[in-house]
Amino acid sequence: MVALEEAVMEIIVNAGQSRSLCFEALRAARAGNFEEAQNLLREADGFSRQAHQMQTKLIEQDAGEARQPMTLIMVHAQDHLMTSLLARELSEEIIQLYQR
Repeated sequence: MVALEEAVMEIIVNAGQSRSLCFEALRAARAGNFEEAQNLLREADGFSRQAHQMQTKLIEQDAGEARQPMTLIMVHAQDHLMTSLLARELSEEIIQLYQR
């Protein structure tokens, strides 16, 4: 069983790193460094995957039976994850626009 505090922090840290890398990729693309931008997005994907895997473990532990307490920090972690996923999708679209 995964400790809730550890799981939440892992989601926050990995999602935050993913989001930061997406914005670095945007800056690289704006400067015309498209290969670097794509490399940064791939790196962001790795952090996002780690955050998502931890979220999945928590969901499995909960099994839809409210076994996991819903805390403010858990909601905060979910916000970080969803924001990073949105940043990733938008970054890809904006980078394609820069390439045009």
